Amino acid sequence: MGRWRDGRGELVVGGEGVEDGGVIRIPLEIAASYRARTKGLLGRDGVDGVLLLSPASGVHTFGMRIPIDVAYLARDLTVLAVRTMRPGRLGLPRPRARHVLEAEAGALTEWGVRAGARVSVETFPAGK
Repeated sequence: MGRWRDGRGELVVGGEGVEDGGVIRIPLEIAASYRARTKGLLGRDGVDGVLLLSPASGVHTFGMRIPIDVAYLARDLTVLAVRTMRPGRLGLPRPRARHVLEAEAGALTEWGVRAGARVSVETFPAGK
């Protein structure tokens, strides 16, 4: 868990959070550098999958074009809370949050990402 580099991978959501108890694999973009975290989803019209900001404990949606779902994750990747934010909003930092997931509004709920769920991150080697 912990220290990732900018790149790609998959967010794995599974078990009790998913309706049939199966596993869902979601395309993941990792923003771990200061530059990548600062840019986030700014200026995009959508996101293919989910963006992981790490480390992060809060986000804003100033300059965003679309509403987004935001999931705050603890150090062990347990979801602390999920919120939908419209463009032009400031989300206050969450105590205990170490990572933040961002996706198009409604997507996280559809994938079973909710408070109390545990997710995992699988990274791809550079160049994949």
